[in-house]
Amino acid sequence: MRLTTKGRYAVTAMLDLAFHSQKHPVTLTDIATRQTISLSYLEQLFARLRKAGMVKGVRGPGGGYTLSRAAREINIAEIIEAVDEPVDSIKCGGKSNCHNNQPCITHDLWMGLSEQIRAYLKEITLGQLLERDMVSEVAKRQAKQSEQVIDILSIQERKSA
Repeated sequence: MRLTTKGRYAVTAMLDLAFHSQKHPVTLTDIATRQTISLSYLEQLFARLRKAGMVKGVRGPGGGYTLSRAAREINIAEIIEAVDEPVDSIKCGGKSNCHNNQPCITHDLWMGLSEQIRAYLKEITLGQLLERDMVSEVAKRQAKQSEQVIDILSIQERKSA
């Protein structure tokens, strides 16, 4: 199974958003800093996530993004599908043309695996992930590290001014 950075980054960003937007909207800059994901890449992903109805933007001072539904209502497969990421273990993408325009000998095996993966990801929600102690610990650590980076940059800016 091949899951590219698009799918992994979308899930990572959505989990970060679910964790940090419980009190106020979260900016993409904050997510980018905590998760070391390019801001322009996040903008592209969030355009797709917004179109899929999973996030909503809040304008103005203190603005950013929030989940458009409860974290327990958004499953991981949905996020991956929203950014047009196929979850397939087969070369043909389910078109049954993997060997001379016909199904290959292992086509059904890989199709079954893809279906199992998809079913597994549909069973897991952002809410369930938020309940895991490790997720909370890592999110807090990342927030603290990004605050330290911002503090260092702020000090450097003042020195050069």
